[in-house]
Amino acid sequence: MMDYRKEYEKWLSSPALTAEEHAELEAIKNDDKEIKERFYAPLEFGTAGLRGTMKMGLHQMNRFVINWATQGFADVISAEGGDAKERGVAICMDCRNHGYEFAKAAACVMAANGIKVRLFDELRPTPELSFAVREYHCIAGINVTASHNPKEYNGYKVYWEDGAQLPPQHADQIAKNLEKIDIFTGPKTMDFDEAVKSGMITIFGEDCDKRFLEEVMKMVNDYDSVKKVADTFKVVYTPFHGCGHKLVPEALRRLGVKHIICEPEQMKIDGDFPTVKSPNPENPEGFYLAVDLAKKEGANFIIGTDPDSDRVGVMIQKPDGEFQVVTGNQMGVLLLDYLIGAMKRAGTLPKNAAALKSLVTTEMARKVAESNGVACYDTFTGFKFMAEKMGQLEGSGEKTVIMSYEESYGYMIGHYVRDKDAVTASMLIAEMAAWYATQGKTLADALQELFEKYGWYGEKTLNLVMPGVDGVEKMAKLMADLRANPPKEIAGVKVVAYRDYKSGIETDALTGKTTEMELKGSNVLRYHTEDGTAIIVRPSGTEPKVKVYVLTQGKDPVERDERVAKYAAWGENLKG
Repeated sequence: MMDYRKEYEKWLSSPALTAEEHAELEAIKNDDKEIKERFYAPLEFGTAGLRGTMKMGLHQMNRFVINWATQGFADVISAEGGDAKERGVAICMDCRNHGYEFAKAAACVMAANGIKVRLFDELRPTPELSFAVREYHCIAGINVTASHNPKEYNGYKVYWEDGAQLPPQHADQIAKNLEKIDIFTGPKTMDFDEAVKSGMITIFGEDCDKRFLEEVMKMVNDYDSVKKVADTFKVVYTPFHGCGHKLVPEALRRLGVKHIICEPEQMKIDGDFPTVKSPNPENPEGFYLAVDLAKKEGANFIIGTDPDSDRVGVMIQKPDGEFQVVTGNQMGVLLLDYLIGAMKRAGTLPKNAAALKSLVTTEMARKVAESNGVACYDTFTGFKFMAEKMGQLEGSGEKTVIMSYEESYGYMIGHYVRDKDAVTASMLIAEMAAWYATQGKTLADALQELFEKYGWYGEKTLNLVMPGVDGVEKMAKLMADLRANPPKEIAGVKVVAYRDYKSGIETDALTGKTTEMELKGSNVLRYHTEDGTAIIVRPSGTEPKVKVYVLTQGKDPVERDERVAKYAAWGENLKG
């Protein structure tokens, strides 16, 4: 830990601060805990970039931290040579407060370093930034977004030339660079208007929307089914005050959906997210306005995308008229099963088709894929790992990836993006719902049929929140204790094997025999119990919490639900 008081004093005496910024720091001078929280260390630059609350301070998101991080990134790009600087960087932002201001600041630092910039004219979905990097042959991309975090947060995601988030070696290099850059005097910058006038910064957007939507619409498998039910099929949509507000409804319109009912309050772009506690489609309570609207309009199907429109959540009407959540695990299974079938019907399923999922995602996806002759591979959590695996499989000519997904509502389909994409996914989910509707079925009916066909799988994710400086220590201690003393049983059931994805070693708990795994280098532990359940423990990469995943199945829904509850109770106790 650095000397946080000294760092605080350095900021307080810096002439770079405005009067308002100075006053914000002056106001905490007697609050040692707050000073420590803000200055105990720099925000860590990881493979997902930066994420933090918007305040003055080193461990926060503000214009100084943005400039500093961008200088570190600019040095990595400059090291690639003149061609890389000419190809330049695409920069985008979501609906968060200070988003455009931070995006412009990053653009000015890049331009001052002689690196060309394409800056979006206003907020855009994250997948469109990934697409833009590929489409315009940029060397890199920056997205100012904190995805689904609460309103106090902002973030800074970095992409490389393949359109995927930064590979670990580049992230490590940026982190190393940042150790040498003084936050106030280190970053080069220039006047925004001058940079635009000199051609270092190009403002763009509409051309990219057009090209992106063309690719999205190539993913349609079945316009006919949508046409058949178009008069009665109603979709309620909410962008949770964010970036999906234009492109998601447009993609649905082009698909042929006639009745797209957008929730008016949440269509308003607002970084304060006034209508929800948390703008996260994983939290069903955020859908309350959409549910009211769906009931009023007689729609049985709701789509919601998170503020940067890379994740999508769905609610469907039950026979009793109430709405239920389709979890990310379930939606992935529904979509995978549907896509395989739709591609078979259209004659477009590749001979060597494969699906990718994160290792914390339901094993039901593997069952669906393999039962249909499609290979299924696990990756670490995060779409950069899926993009990497896709590159390997397709580069060698071994497989063609038709879909990649993870349980936290992220889906990547098609080859024009290398990140999760709620625009394409929303459209395909609507196409799937329409196809089932032609058979008089809802997605709830379809899911029930899949359980009957493939098995009664059940999952639960627990979030053990551990905020603040001591939270980081608690998280590290929990992982260290589990490594030192692996549980012999979990919830009264014998552990038969455990995997440590940091070392890449699997251990047979009964014989002590160890084997090396293909996946290694991530702080993840996985336990397999005698009844076929997997329990996975990993610290979150973006929030102060440890996540515990229960992946199980039963011979029927009752046994499945009992197992989920039993293992979840064990997971809750880990918090201590």
